[in-house]
Amino acid sequence: MRNRLKTLIPPPVYLLLFAALMWLLNRYFPLYHWLEMPWRYAGLVLIVLAGLSDLWSLSLFLKLHTTPNPMRPSAATHLVTTGLYRYSRNPMYFGMLVMLVGWWIWLGSVTPILMLPIFILVLVKMQIEPEEEALEVHFGNEYLNYKRRVPRWF
Repeated sequence: MRNRLKTLIPPPVYLLLFAALMWLLNRYFPLYHWLEMPWRYAGLVLIVLAGLSDLWSLSLFLKLHTTPNPMRPSAATHLVTTGLYRYSRNPMYFGMLVMLVGWWIWLGSVTPILMLPIFILVLVKMQIEPEEEALEVHFGNEYLNYKRRVPRWF
């Protein structure tokens, strides 16, 4: 049953789910408000920058006419290794993490940060590891060499 759940949920759904959980923690369990206005606007800047980097990374898939669908990595026709993919195998997932950091800053209390390590764990187990397995099978040595050269995150 657990294997069937892997790559079943689109990664943006995880992003929205964890953003909602962070909001709930901020709303009902705000242990300490560490940041006040106008400094919290820095969080919005991070969200926008991370969103732009994710769009750029997505455009690299479209440029190569390969699928960006993370739920079907075996449908990829090309391995994307340019742009931010030169530095990270998962720049879009890193971008989602940065968006959540920005959301945490915008919320302004300490409690929501508790969701960030859980988000990373869920994303790695439910999305990244199954994707890597599929890409290893699909691209073989080309992906294994890329995996040796480029770290999972940064």
